[in-house]
Amino acid sequence: MVSLIISDLRKTFFVSAKLLCPKGRSINKKALAGISIELNSGLYGLLGPNGAGKSTLIHIITGSLAPDSGEVLWCGKPASGIAFRRILGYMPQQQGLYDSYTGRRFLAYMAALKEISRKAVAAEVDRVAAAVNLTAELDKRLSAYSGGMKQRLLLASALLGDPKLLILDEPTAGLDPKERVRLRELLADMAKDRIILVATHVVSDVETVATKVILLRAGKIVDAAPVPELIEKYAPGQGLEDVYLNVFGEGDGK
Repeated sequence: MVSLIISDLRKTFFVSAKLLCPKGRSINKKALAGISIELNSGLYGLLGPNGAGKSTLIHIITGSLAPDSGEVLWCGKPASGIAFRRILGYMPQQQGLYDSYTGRRFLAYMAALKEISRKAVAAEVDRVAAAVNLTAELDKRLSAYSGGMKQRLLLASALLGDPKLLILDEPTAGLDPKERVRLRELLADMAKDRIILVATHVVSDVETVATKVILLRAGKIVDAAPVPELIEKYAPGQGLEDVYLNVFGEGDGK
């Protein structure tokens, strides 16, 4: 069984108020204030308003940002180094793409970065392209891709190497309703034998497929539970969007 243990993660950023006012003083902003949770096989939704700490948490898990304190363990070992990167698939919210590349060339390039053997690259590219319904578009230049197609390409790159930990940041941005449904079905099926963490503002992306939903506010976990339990606790007889609004208010995140 796979496991991801997040233990007392803390992160503070030092922000110069002079950016806003020449006579301002520097201030400390706590992005994470002691995050602890254990994840096993399944799909986990990460919900919270802007500034809640979702991106900071993701960047620490993926190794692009160091915490001030705390640790992340993958199957009991520190989540770092080559071995961890090989089991990690990460789809950022935004990523620069080379418009002169074709989809196939981009995926082959990403496969090389993931150290997938040359002999396996072609078949692996075909596999992940089929998974996100991009097979017919692989040989087009990225300059001809729509926003939704680019989003699916980024998802395909995250799937390279069959990662056991998949972290997706706003994966459905720009997707039409049909592709949103396809993505939900794909992730629900994949989550049977791996951990998938989905950070999103679109509640419907995770409402019907999440093993648990993690509610994050001001760098702290407000709650983490299956959707029916959250609804019963915060919005009886309603839905996950109502849970979101009751917990976080209507000012952000709809």
